[in-house]
Amino acid sequence: MSEASATAPQQARERLHALLEGPGTLVVKVGSSSLATSTGIDGQAVDTLVDTLAARRALGADRRLVVVTSGAIAAGLPALGMARRPADLAGLQAAASVGQGRLLSRWSSSFARHDLVTGQVLLDLDDLVRRNHYLNARSTLARLLSLGAVPVVNENDTVATDEIRFGDNDRLAAFVAHLVGASALVLLTDVDGLYDRPPSRPGARRIPLVDGTGTLQADLGTGAGSAVGTGGMRTKVDAATIAADAAVPTLVTATARFPDAMSGADVGTWFEAAPRALPARTLWLAHVAAPRGRLLLDPGAVRAVVGRGASLLPAGVTAVEGVFDVGAVVDLCDPAGTAVARGLSGYAAAELPRLLGRSTHELREDLGPDYGREVVHRDDMVVLPAG
Repeated sequence: MSEASATAPQQARERLHALLEGPGTLVVKVGSSSLATSTGIDGQAVDTLVDTLAARRALGADRRLVVVTSGAIAAGLPALGMARRPADLAGLQAAASVGQGRLLSRWSSSFARHDLVTGQVLLDLDDLVRRNHYLNARSTLARLLSLGAVPVVNENDTVATDEIRFGDNDRLAAFVAHLVGASALVLLTDVDGLYDRPPSRPGARRIPLVDGTGTLQADLGTGAGSAVGTGGMRTKVDAATIAADAAVPTLVTATARFPDAMSGADVGTWFEAAPRALPARTLWLAHVAAPRGRLLLDPGAVRAVVGRGASLLPAGVTAVEGVFDVGAVVDLCDPAGTAVARGLSGYAAAELPRLLGRSTHELREDLGPDYGREVVHRDDMVVLPAG
């Protein structure tokens, strides 16, 4: 992604702003820092957001809404006498268990003021990477929307483990936007958009539009969010990148400026989208999956995988790193060790050393027909961005 040229932003912003009020499904994510207080959830903050969303919905039933909300853990902390977000998984799950009902109740009562019904949807990574789970989640969301309800989505923190967590609701929101075929995604935060340096520094300049080419020139900082949240500007940019690959444009803006954004004001930062959406499996491989090992490739294999989109064959692999099973996610690396692609391994790590550098024809003859398959099939692979 790169900051757009000076002549392009105005027309692009007007085009993208039109998506906020126009027909289609708008996904809006709000974080814990915008909702949480020392005593739980800020009801006034919820009501202000809901009033703005309901005004859009009042323009027509084809203006569908999905809310992705953080705050379950924050809502549970006061009830459990916790001053800060716990560091251990069991503590997080306990707080989420207590807070999830309180959070949904607050959203439901607020939307009810506008005669809008909400439905709770709790998701984890399994719901997007296992096809039957994915289809079920998509079907449930589609049905809720067709019935005029407002899905209120959160990560299933009560049972999610480290292995199946999104890690933050920004990325969850991007995948939900993909799941419902959203017309636009809005990520609400504490800062009015992306700046070329931390906004507190003198001369900091807001970047109004980010297109899909080149490298973004911005200092995203190293902060890890607030005492109750996990996000930050880096996670917003990561989520916008996922959404862009899902063909969904994204607006990042301050929660307090959301009504202005819906009115067409020049606030926040828009991220343009790719013309066509990547499949969910490819999105997962590119943006979420944690590699369990590494395969080092020779230059010819790098050219075949990156340049021609070919499958990876044993002949092109020079070394194996890590311990993993068949179907594990692995990084495919160039001779310098830089990951150039990611995919699902067709072999366990223990099987690979005796296959390296050998042709599939030779392997079939020596070891049998089962060893004529690819190390990573091109359908189970994604090329990673350079740099």
